[in-house]
Amino acid sequence: MNLTAYVHDLDPVIWQVTDSIALRWYGVAYLMGFIGGYFLLSWLSRRKLYPIPQDRLADFVTYVAIFGVLIGGRLGYVLFYQIPNHGWSQFLADPLMALRVWEGGMASHGGMIGVGLYTFYYAWKHRVKWVALLDGLAIVAPVGLFFGRMANFINGELYGRIVSPGSAQGMIFPAELSQDPDLFVRVASRIYETPGLLDKLSLSGITVPDRMTAAWVTDRVRDTPAIKEIVGQMMQDHARYPSQLYEAFAEGVLLFAVLWFIRVKFPRAWNGVFCGIFAILYAVGRIVCEEYREPDSPFSMGLTRGQFLSVFLVLVGVAFFVYAFKTRQTVQECTFYDPEKKNKEESAGKAA
Repeated sequence: MNLTAYVHDLDPVIWQVTDSIALRWYGVAYLMGFIGGYFLLSWLSRRKLYPIPQDRLADFVTYVAIFGVLIGGRLGYVLFYQIPNHGWSQFLADPLMALRVWEGGMASHGGMIGVGLYTFYYAWKHRVKWVALLDGLAIVAPVGLFFGRMANFINGELYGRIVSPGSAQGMIFPAELSQDPDLFVRVASRIYETPGLLDKLSLSGITVPDRMTAAWVTDRVRDTPAIKEIVGQMMQDHARYPSQLYEAFAEGVLLFAVLWFIRVKFPRAWNGVFCGIFAILYAVGRIVCEEYREPDSPFSMGLTRGQFLSVFLVLVGVAFFVYAFKTRQTVQECTFYDPEKKNKEESAGKAA
């Protein structure tokens, strides 16, 4: 039993505008990732380390964010997790749920596929090397992954497995109550049985529902010390690894440091090298971190679904290294065709 386990009490909402509209850390995390990616790509573009001109980067990053990360990540979640876990009935009854990214549920592997598909179209349109586009995105992607994992931690979701007895790494995540009905009943019973507690809450202006819910208890952990103490006591044996923080370091800080160092240190590195490094290191980090993360979707052969998909990502990384070795092209050799600029120049020439 870990008697010093921290009880997670962070609020995922920054500002509650109305009952149905709120500014959340999850949305801010995505925004910070896109903004950070834009400025880093801009820095690379100025130094001829990325093939897209600076004046076209804002549009490019915006479309990658929408069509690649958001739509790809959401569809990936539906295909890789939602349908395998719950079947087709829920999706067929409400197919638009696949587009409601604000409800949560994103898959990083789906986002990678989405980014790959959109950049393939963009590369064809602008006659630029597809792999060169992906290389730059691979370098800055860990920034978004870092912010995303930190948002997962603030939300108290995607938590880790139960720690070994006596481990100092254990944290208690009240969100687990919504996944464990028996545990919730025990916690709720203790709250009901604590003399005068619910009366004090009512007198202080906190609404006590006729039927207690796990969400209500989780909210009260954030603003009621007595309930936080009860949850901490009742869930001591459920202290878990903060796997979100492990993933933030492995997929974010460490991966970015390696990729950025190599990009700056070796400006003429072959196209495809950075995609290869990203794919392999991300996959290895994900496979390792999944050993500490509570499996959200078991698969087969003793692997979680995230680990299974990461095995294929290693193969993708190897393929990029083979491509880099065979072509031996650098980003400085890439050209960028701007059809809009070309049309304007032709129109100006005719007018003259």
